[in-house]
Amino acid sequence: MATNAGLGGVADPRLGKEVDVIPNREVDVEPPNYNEGQSDGHEKNVSFEEYLYFANWTREYEKTLSTTGRGISHLTSVLGTNKEKKIVESEMSNQDQSESTTQSMGVITDYEWHQASRAARTATWGAVFYLITTDILGPFSVPWAFAQLGYGPGIALYLVFGVLAGYAGILLWRCFLGLDSDKYPVKNYGDIAYRIYGSWARHVCNVLQSCQFFLNVCLLIISNGQGIAQLSQPHSYDKPLCFVACLVIFMAAGMIIGQIRTLARFSLLANAAVWMNVFIIIMTMAVVGSTQPNYKAVFNTSAIPKGPIVTTGGVPPGKDLRDNINGLMQAVFSYGGATLFNELMAEMRRPMDFWKGMICAEVFIFWCYIIFGLVVYSYQGQFAYNPAYQGINPYAWQTVGNVLSLLSGLIAACLYGNIGIKVLYATVGRGFLKFPPLESKTGKLIWVGFVPLYWGLAFIVGAAVPQISNLSAFVGAAMILQFSYTFPPLLSIGFNVLKDSMTEADHFNPSNGTLVRSGFTWDRIKRGFRVQLWKNSFNVFFFLGATVTAILGMYSSIYAMNEAYSSVGSIDSFSCKSPTG
Repeated sequence: MATNAGLGGVADPRLGKEVDVIPNREVDVEPPNYNEGQSDGHEKNVSFEEYLYFANWTREYEKTLSTTGRGISHLTSVLGTNKEKKIVESEMSNQDQSESTTQSMGVITDYEWHQASRAARTATWGAVFYLITTDILGPFSVPWAFAQLGYGPGIALYLVFGVLAGYAGILLWRCFLGLDSDKYPVKNYGDIAYRIYGSWARHVCNVLQSCQFFLNVCLLIISNGQGIAQLSQPHSYDKPLCFVACLVIFMAAGMIIGQIRTLARFSLLANAAVWMNVFIIIMTMAVVGSTQPNYKAVFNTSAIPKGPIVTTGGVPPGKDLRDNINGLMQAVFSYGGATLFNELMAEMRRPMDFWKGMICAEVFIFWCYIIFGLVVYSYQGQFAYNPAYQGINPYAWQTVGNVLSLLSGLIAACLYGNIGIKVLYATVGRGFLKFPPLESKTGKLIWVGFVPLYWGLAFIVGAAVPQISNLSAFVGAAMILQFSYTFPPLLSIGFNVLKDSMTEADHFNPSNGTLVRSGFTWDRIKRGFRVQLWKNSFNVFFFLGATVTAILGMYSSIYAMNEAYSSVGSIDSFSCKSPTG
């Protein structure tokens, strides 16, 4: 049954809700009208068809933009060149001139609104490659994962999960291209979920994203607390500082640096952190070939007594399914960067080029993981430790690794904390508690008080569960796996069904902002699903497989945490004894 503005409302496919048609919304084809109705991506009265219309217009416009030579310039900017900086400054200068001219005339045209909406969209696929690599690359758990899986299963699972992570990234990318526009920009994961499934999906994404960032801070507090404990232990192997005190030291540093509110001020620090991690990777591989493993640390965390080093082609003897799944979860954790893919695409000059940077990054990351994992596991076998640089025995090299990791870890923890606090402030503070904007004076004061609270809670969780491998497996299963593997196929199915179920009679009229849709029933959903039957069927299988893996991962990690507390030499909650000995 056709519905139009004259009938008073149209059926929104998101949960079958009814939305009012907004009549007389004037939209110019080139460019669209930005003076009325420009939203933050959460506007309730915008239909799926309208999102599609403006997304198509934006993609066509972006095809006219040239990025020749600019992808590489983002990579060379890491080495200190100023080419990209000059390009951005030139664009911003042109933007400032446009705004100045507009203000002097006292008129804001659709063209100026369009240019203003694209002011932050300057990144190219080269920048995406660097940013994805910065966010995802973290191979220090890979040798431990190989110790749980063996050579064959370890390589196979890292390859399979790497390919699936790339495929899921492509699914997200396609949804982004179909829903993002200059008029209705997609700013985060929750925006895509909202536009396909409704408000409940956005809330689920926001809650899980907040939990993931929070637990990432907890993990960094634990790992760097262990590093401080090792640093406090002199070469004579006297008793180190109390482990809880080490956690407090890192927490206090995070509370101070975490007061920085703008991510722009972290850029130089984040760049340095990448090269610190690269050095630690190379150093660890060089050291393990000529030294013994850190037997004491391995016994304290895994109760594995000192003995001959053993490596296996298949699953190591004595490892059960739960051990294998915990090792598998490290692969999930290692590839868990899709949480921020939408944020990266939102700042791209041409989001359609995102796949180039993502595929290059995934291939590069895969080979880093495999090479590092194979080298360390070959020399340390079942004694491979997580993180790997704390499993090397010479105290001097431990110190180098811990100092550099402490610096890069503090930067990473503050970045995760910064984003996590902003998500909570926007969803809970602004949405439910009616807090003022974060940029206001009151908002800044709330930030100052909330940062210590956030880090204090992260310290409590970290001190209560000082088990890096098991806790990271839980985070991977409960949060990271959802964003990287479970949600993308589910979003893709919903997007395909909504788009492919449209008939010739369905259309959005940009001249008056009205929508005509021939009803929204189960028959229409089935029709939309059948258009891309094989792709949608595979995505259903992918979604179900990821869901089962997540359930098994959460069960195995929780079981392993419980077992670790009852094993010989285990570490208790809020204990002065460090897991590294």
